[in-house]
Amino acid sequence: MPLLLAGCGGVQNTLNPHSHPAADIANLFWWVMGVSFGGLALVSGLMVAAWFARGRSGTRRHPGDQGGERLGNRVVVALGVVVPLCLLCALFVVSDTMVINVTEAPAASSTSLTVDAIGHQWYWEFRYPGTRAVTADEMHIPVDTRVNLVATTADVIHSFWVPTLNRKIDTIPGQRNRILLYSNALGTFRGQCAEYCGLQHAHMAFIVVVQTRRAFRAWLADQAADARPPATPAEKAGQRVFLDGACSSCHTIRGTSASGTIGPDLTHLASRSWLAGLVVPNRPGYLAGWIVDSQHIKPGNDMPDLSLPGPQLRELVAYLESLR
Repeated sequence: MPLLLAGCGGVQNTLNPHSHPAADIANLFWWVMGVSFGGLALVSGLMVAAWFARGRSGTRRHPGDQGGERLGNRVVVALGVVVPLCLLCALFVVSDTMVINVTEAPAASSTSLTVDAIGHQWYWEFRYPGTRAVTADEMHIPVDTRVNLVATTADVIHSFWVPTLNRKIDTIPGQRNRILLYSNALGTFRGQCAEYCGLQHAHMAFIVVVQTRRAFRAWLADQAADARPPATPAEKAGQRVFLDGACSSCHTIRGTSASGTIGPDLTHLASRSWLAGLVVPNRPGYLAGWIVDSQHIKPGNDMPDLSLPGPQLRELVAYLESLR
């Protein structure tokens, strides 16, 4: 029982919707569960009634039992075939007309914002067409705004899913799938890759931060800007470590010569709350641990363990933590 209850609630709760599409999905679930339990109760009740009736009349058949047998056959056909088919057809019609039409890909003219979600093994990249804003594992959207979410992949099939906002959608190589993303409440909502994609599939999560429209515009303008130049001696030394070492061959920091595309864009790394698909929080100690021992934290990822002397590691972390 504790294991079953562990799946209830939490930050990825489909039954705690924060958008109209997610509410329709949750309502459909409750309708299906209600009809299913109602059918179960009916069948169980008939079985109990038949057991008691059989106990009273015994097991012997009498010549006059044919009428009762025909009635029993009709009851079985009606309640075992006709009624279930009618209920299934009704649920199909309801789900098709009330849910699919609400959760399907929106018309481009009906949305105010487009966000590209690119799945990588194993992190999410988010781009905002028309701007230079790029982030990883943390998507921001304005509240009460219809967002056209375009899902693609850089490698294998992934699946984009924010349970409290809408249904899941696959990212398939060579295809662009779309879904409506919308939230009627401010807050931070957790998402997850819902299609097995390799060793670290379980550690390919992200968050959606829903802000006021004014706060979102300010965030988007900051993310579109180049990284600010290092200000302190430690930050300047850390930038040299980054640009002269292996980091710049895998990562991009706009405003510098670093233009790698293997790993996430780090232009505004310090503005993010999490690292590595929400595996570790974005704090100096965790960031340093990720740099020198990422394979222990998330085995199989593309980030090599870097052997840096203590002073260089501290300088590099100081520089990365300045990228807001």
